[in-house]
Amino acid sequence: MAALLLLAVLLDRLFPLKLPAPDTGSTVVLARDGMPLRAFADSDGVWRYPTTAGKVSPLYLSALLTYEDRWFYRLPGVNPYALARGAALSLREGRIVSGGSTLTMQVARIIMPMPHTVAGKFVQIFRALQLEAHLSKAQILDLYLNHAPFGGPIQGVEAASWAYLGKPASRLSHAEAALLAVLPQSPSLLRPDRHPEAARRARDKVLRRMHDEGLWSEAVVRDAEMEPVVARSLRAPLEAALLAERLHQLHPKSRRIVTTIDANLQRAVEDRVSNYLARLPPRTSAAVLVVDNASLAARVYVGTAEFGSVQRLGHVDMVRAPRSPGSTLKPFLYGLALDDGLITSQSLLVDAPQDFGGYKPGDFDETFSGPVSVAEALQRSLNVPAVDVLDHVGPKRFVARLANGGIDLELPQGAQPNLSIILGGASARLEDLVGAYTALANGGIAGAPRYMPGQPRQARRLLSPGAAWIIRDILATNPADVDGAPMEGTVNRHGAVAWKTGTSYGYRDAWAIGVADGWTVGVWIGRPDGTPSPGQYGAVTSLPLMFDVVGMLPDHHVYVAQPASVRKVDICWPLGGAASSTPPALCRQRRSAWTLDGALPPTFAERDLTAWSAGLVTVRVDATGHRLSATCHGKGQHAIQIARWPALATPWLSADDAAHAALPPLASGCAPDSLDVASSIRIAGLGDGARLRQAPNSTTPLRVTLQALGIAGEVQWLLDGRLQGSSLGHADMRLALPQAGDHQITALTRNGAFAHLSVHVDKP
Repeated sequence: MAALLLLAVLLDRLFPLKLPAPDTGSTVVLARDGMPLRAFADSDGVWRYPTTAGKVSPLYLSALLTYEDRWFYRLPGVNPYALARGAALSLREGRIVSGGSTLTMQVARIIMPMPHTVAGKFVQIFRALQLEAHLSKAQILDLYLNHAPFGGPIQGVEAASWAYLGKPASRLSHAEAALLAVLPQSPSLLRPDRHPEAARRARDKVLRRMHDEGLWSEAVVRDAEMEPVVARSLRAPLEAALLAERLHQLHPKSRRIVTTIDANLQRAVEDRVSNYLARLPPRTSAAVLVVDNASLAARVYVGTAEFGSVQRLGHVDMVRAPRSPGSTLKPFLYGLALDDGLITSQSLLVDAPQDFGGYKPGDFDETFSGPVSVAEALQRSLNVPAVDVLDHVGPKRFVARLANGGIDLELPQGAQPNLSIILGGASARLEDLVGAYTALANGGIAGAPRYMPGQPRQARRLLSPGAAWIIRDILATNPADVDGAPMEGTVNRHGAVAWKTGTSYGYRDAWAIGVADGWTVGVWIGRPDGTPSPGQYGAVTSLPLMFDVVGMLPDHHVYVAQPASVRKVDICWPLGGAASSTPPALCRQRRSAWTLDGALPPTFAERDLTAWSAGLVTVRVDATGHRLSATCHGKGQHAIQIARWPALATPWLSADDAAHAALPPLASGCAPDSLDVASSIRIAGLGDGARLRQAPNSTTPLRVTLQALGIAGEVQWLLDGRLQGSSLGHADMRLALPQAGDHQITALTRNGAFAHLSVHVDKP
């Protein structure tokens, strides 16, 4: 006996076991419910999803052990009776009928292949005894569960269950458990996706064995036999493919990576994106990121419109690709200005041609609107007012605040933060933008999206709770009629969706980001190679898809109370102060504004003007209402106050507002004062009210040549509020009037002087 033991030890040392390394092999990336999103095959091309006996259905374990090895827990890896019976049957039939292998012997052959010969059988027995000596029964069983062959590249019961049945091995029915228990006996011949009838017969054999052993009742077996063998086409899962690849690269040694992704939502959104992009140019791609506001967990991650597509550059993950953010940063700018006490939600801004130290921004459609509120400027994404606010906040400070909130802008090499940043003059990532927008639902606290359950929460202050609440209210009450938005008067089960779009220069990037009660959704559409896509911009291209995705999300109502720092106050235009403390004569327009911490800032003062500055002007007048300059006196002189509008807003004022803001004329004999330094201007070349007609048989647009008289500096020319160009002094300006109808032509100088005239173009 001692000699046999010594021989066994010697053989064990000479021929050691070669067990599969636990940290090598295939990797599976799972959704939050355990559903595989993507599997990465090992070096041999094998798909294997790590599991243990505790994670597998008891029905399967019972069927496996009953059918393959009833004595698994009682014998040391070899069943002499089964071996003898198998040998006798083989001799009688002249071929191998039953090898008498135990489950442990099968594991030995699986992990260390050996020939199906008599010598091979002895090696198999030896290896089985080694397994029993070195491992516990639970470890041996787990080896089988993870390495048993199930046809094609599939190994292990978990991979087989997902591949054939589309469900985890923990949720198998009696029929499914019996099918997977017998499949490794002959995986090529019993594959249910190729040989369903053979698979059914083998399955039913297991079911009958379970009944004969008294483990499953006749009723259970009869019902199981009625269940058809239906298997999916064998394919590897490929949802959230780029996120899976990203996490696999971050955790190359992990064999099982669990994500925060909702598998059903992910699949539904991927299908929606695929269908949606069918109507867009063929090289267009898209990215969608959905984050749970409360946990910051990403539930949907679509990094490309079509993974693997060469045409769409489907290998490029646009969730984390740096792109020009267009106007998507504007909500944070206005929020910071609220925190600084520079504005209220209804502060007066001017959308007109302006010069910011040589930088002359225009609006998206080059149309200007004159006096607008902060809310209107943000909702309509007007560029000039945003640049004006950034000029007051400071570009460097704004960039630093964004970085603190998780948006680390990438500037062109060697560039410093400047005013163009607010219009997309830097690069940002979709995941950073989505994380920052969650601040609008989380009291101003922005957070990085989380992709794994154990990933630490990274949350940082971006705005105050009051500023975040006001900005969200502005974006959620946008009156724009946009495609895909809930119809007015209908019940929105997510509450009001606060949304913002953006389009980068040259139509390269179309953005839409929405904040619902429980969700933040970001959408990017464009070409990964940066090629322009004319006509594709945020409101038309990305916004409808964003609303589609929001509509697919589960109900998630969260009540966000109005912060104590926010209150409604009526203010007056043009001065900006509280209506309660502004004389009625100086309150030309009354606005109901959200204010933060009681701040009621005045309207921004003019910049770079040689004329008057906007604000409250006190002048002396005589009894006839004529203005008196400093050294001038008159009968009945007294002081009056005038609320002046910003000079650049003047062309858009009503006649009544313009009259109330105008300075009284100087009294006769009074020396000019500084209030009258603005030059007068008039337009030459056309008369007000002129009617024009295109020349007969002409195919070229009607053009007129105009001049601005009375000014030596730069003049901006607008047609129907749309900037057409500029001229210097009396230089000619040619304007095209391609459409019939009424038109308004305006000439505007930097100091606020303007002239305009109306013309009518007859139809040809």
